[in-house]
Amino acid sequence: MQIPLLSLVTWMPALGALLMLVVHERSMQRTVALAASLVTLVLSIVVLVNFQQALIVNAMFAGAGFSEQISWVPTWGLSYYLAVDGINLWLMVLASFMMPFAIWAASTNERSNANYALLLLLETGILGSFLARDLILFYAFFEFTLIPTALLLGIWGGERRVEAATKFFLYTFAGSIFMLLSIIALYLLHGQSTGVFTFDYATILAAINGGVFRIDPAVERLLFGGFFIAFAIKIALWPFHTWMPLLHGQTPADGSVDLAAVLLKVIGGYGLIRFALPLFSSSALWAAPAIGVLAVIGVLYGAWVAYGQRDIKQLLAYSSVSHLSLVVFGVFALNAISVSGALIQLINYGLTTGALFLAVAMLEEHVGTRQPREMGGLWLVMPTFGGLLLAMILASIGLPGLNGFVGEFAVLQGAWISAALGWRYVLVVVLGVILAAVYMLAMFRHSFMGPLRAQYAAIGDLPRSKLVPLAVLLVAMVAIGIFPNPIFNSIQPSLGQFAAILSATLTSR
Repeated sequence: MQIPLLSLVTWMPALGALLMLVVHERSMQRTVALAASLVTLVLSIVVLVNFQQALIVNAMFAGAGFSEQISWVPTWGLSYYLAVDGINLWLMVLASFMMPFAIWAASTNERSNANYALLLLLETGILGSFLARDLILFYAFFEFTLIPTALLLGIWGGERRVEAATKFFLYTFAGSIFMLLSIIALYLLHGQSTGVFTFDYATILAAINGGVFRIDPAVERLLFGGFFIAFAIKIALWPFHTWMPLLHGQTPADGSVDLAAVLLKVIGGYGLIRFALPLFSSSALWAAPAIGVLAVIGVLYGAWVAYGQRDIKQLLAYSSVSHLSLVVFGVFALNAISVSGALIQLINYGLTTGALFLAVAMLEEHVGTRQPREMGGLWLVMPTFGGLLLAMILASIGLPGLNGFVGEFAVLQGAWISAALGWRYVLVVVLGVILAAVYMLAMFRHSFMGPLRAQYAAIGDLPRSKLVPLAVLLVAMVAIGIFPNPIFNSIQPSLGQFAAILSATLTSR
C-alpha cells in the first residue's frame, strides 16, 4: 500500500483524543470527536473498497500487499506490523462503523472532553487489536483497551462502578498474562528451533506449516491454553463470564460504554480465529470436544438466565453469553463453514447487540426505567421506536432475511458435519437458539404489548434525531441479511489457509 491507510485508520481516533486536550467548548468537543471517528470510518471504507476491487480482479485474493511493516526493535525481533485480510477486514469496518454511535450517545457533562477522549483511545486499541500481526504489538493493543474501558466505567458508571471496573480489569488482565507467557515461550521456542527470534505472526505460522518449527504436543497444549484463557475471558465464555453482567449493569445510562464493551468481546472471538487455531491446530483439535461442551453450556446457561432477568441491560448481558458461546461453538467445530459462520456472527453480534444496548439506553431515558414489567403498552405511544426495536430483536434471534440468520445457519451447518463436534452437539445448541426467541420476545411483549399504563399516556415517540441512528443500524442488519455474499467472498480466500492447516492436522491424526 502506497499510503499508510492502516496506520491512519488505527491512529486517527488517538489524534482526535489528543485534540480533546485543547478543545474546551462542549459543543466543539462533540463535533471534533465525531469528526475523528467519521474520518476513521471513511478511511476504513477506502480500505474495504480497495480490497473488494482486488477480489474482483482475483477471486482468490487473500490480502497480500494490504500490510504495513516497519522494523521496531530488530534486536528482539519486534516490528510494527499491521495487515488486513478477509478475517479482519469486516471487523475493522464494524469497529469504525459503531464507534461514532457510541460517541454520539455519550452524555455531555463537565468532563465530556475526557469521556470523548477515552472512547477515541478505546477505538484505537480495538482497531489495533484487529490489525496487528506482530504478537507483542497485538498484545500491547489488546491490553491497552483495558485502560480506557476501566476509566470510563469507574468515572461515569453506576453505584458499584468501582467494583465493576476493578473486576473487569483484574479478570481480563489476569487472563492476558497467560497469553503473554505463551507469546514469550513461542518466541523462544521458534528462535531455538530456527535461529530466528521474532514475534512476527506470519513468520512463525509459516515455519509451523512448513514443518521447520515443531512444538512438543504437551508444550503446544500449554501454549494453546494460554491463548485460549485470555480470549475465553474476553469473549465471556462460561465459566469465565462473571465479570460481564456486572460491567453492563454499572455502565453509564447513555449506552456508550455498553456499545464499546460489545466490540471488546468481539476481539476475543477474533483472537481465537486469528491466533489460537492456526498456531496450535493440533491442540485445538485435541481440546475441541471439551471446549464444545463449555460452548453448549454457555449457550443454554446464558439463554436460561437471560429469561429470568427483570432488567433489560442484564438480559442483554446474559444474552451476550449465549450468543458468543455460539461463536465459540462455531470456531471449535473446526471447519471452514462453521468458522465463516462464527466470524459473521461476530460482526452480527457487534452490530445487533450494540444497537440493542443503544436502543435500551434511549428507552430508559425516555420512560425512566428499563424494567419491562414496569412498562406495558408502549407501542401505542412509541410506534416508530417500537417497530425499530422489534426489528432489531428479530435480527438478534435469527429471523431469515436479517443478519442474525446468516451466521447462525452457517455455524450450525458447519458443526453438523464437523469431525471435531458433530450433530449431537448441534441438537443441544438449537435449544439455546429457540430460547433466545423466547426471552427476547417476552421482553418485548412486557414492554410494548398489552394495555398502556397511565403514566406513559403522554410521553410520545422518540424524536427523529434519535430514531435516525437506529434506522441506520437497522439498514446495515437488513443489508447483511439479504446480501451476505460480499462478506463471505472476502472471508473464503483467507480461510483457505485455515482449511489447509486443519486438513493437514486431521490427516496426521
